[in-house]
Amino acid sequence: MTVTIADKRAAFRRLHETGCFVLPNPFDVGTAKMLQQLGFKAIASTSAGFAWSVGKADTRVELDEVLGHLTALCAAVDIPVNADFEGGFADAPEGVAANVTRAVATGVAGLSIEDSTGDKADPLYEQGLAVARIRAARQAIDATGGDVLLTGRCEAFLWGKPDLALVTERLAAYAEAGADCLYAPGIKTTEEIAAVVKAVAPKPVNLLIGASGLSLAQAAELGVRRISVGGSLARMAWAGFMRAAKEMAEQGTFAELAGGYPGGELNKVFG
Repeated sequence: MTVTIADKRAAFRRLHETGCFVLPNPFDVGTAKMLQQLGFKAIASTSAGFAWSVGKADTRVELDEVLGHLTALCAAVDIPVNADFEGGFADAPEGVAANVTRAVATGVAGLSIEDSTGDKADPLYEQGLAVARIRAARQAIDATGGDVLLTGRCEAFLWGKPDLALVTERLAAYAEAGADCLYAPGIKTTEEIAAVVKAVAPKPVNLLIGASGLSLAQAAELGVRRISVGGSLARMAWAGFMRAAKEMAEQGTFAELAGGYPGGELNKVFG
């Protein structure tokens, strides 16, 4: 039976109702299909992982490239796809709304909007503007009738501003402005995680797992609803590639190639 975009979006919302689930981050169609094969119930794009796959630094990919990537991911799998939509590829709320409308058309079940400016001297949008950007994204989604789940992200910890009070205040404001899920990448202690969960309850919280080192069960005990890994899977793939490539380039030997994943197994998945 064909799985429709509406089916995927409804399934994604159900995942956020109870429990805690892993939302892994593929970086191309092949890795997306593999994650579905492994039994994950949803996936999320990674801005960094995709950027590296096309030979660019994170945050240097153009909007049209991202939209094409999201369209390909959504068409490749029968499970929901959440979009790492960075800062909406615009500063003004109107621009964010226009770009979110285009993102919804790719078939995504969810998308996130960040509050970072990309400017190290002034890394976060002023809170009023940041809230307006989330509200604009919410209104754009609602206007499409697409029921896409909106995640509001506070990037303070990633930009050298580890102010938990600032983060919780912003996330609560994003929730009030229409964000369905809240996310503060970079928080890692149990106290920080618990504080974020409490600040936005009953809305669900996404946790970037790398910094915390928690297991799925431990995160669930803290009230986290979903876990993502960002560019970590992409970095793992690059680690294997670089080990083998450097060995060939520097030593003229090929021992690392023996550790490759079996081609026959990959053919079975993609057959």
